[in-house]
Amino acid sequence: MEIDSQAPIKGSAQTEIEAPSELVWDVLTTFAEWPRWNPDISELSMEGTLAQGTVFRWKSGPGTITSTLQVVEAPHEVAWTGKALGLRAIHVYRLRPLNGGTSVTTEESWDGWVARFFRRRMQRTLDRAIEAGLESLKAEAESQARG
Repeated sequence: MEIDSQAPIKGSAQTEIEAPSELVWDVLTTFAEWPRWNPDISELSMEGTLAQGTVFRWKSGPGTITSTLQVVEAPHEVAWTGKALGLRAIHVYRLRPLNGGTSVTTEESWDGWVARFFRRRMQRTLDRAIEAGLESLKAEAESQARG
């Protein structure tokens, strides 16, 4: 899956995690645990299992986001679309083995009137969120890998 290349807000980041891809995948896709290891997420509920079409709702900052899984290809790619008031998002994570660890790339796009009207502020918010999310994922996966 690809993000919306025409969206006014786009971001991407990459990191290397010293943990096997399967472990990183498990940390990333055990959605119910996100609030425990990602300080930007305060709540999350999922309506079903890890499968294409499953809906999950989560709270990040003041807003609640309703997301739908679009791609679930363990342990390589997970992607979802999301909606919040005035905002539509596409978020993609790609994992690939790298020297006993995992290279993780994430991309996200935001569109809608909020993204267009508050473009600069929303771009900064997305850039910070992507970096912070990857840092939290890395810390949790490496902590679990050390055991």
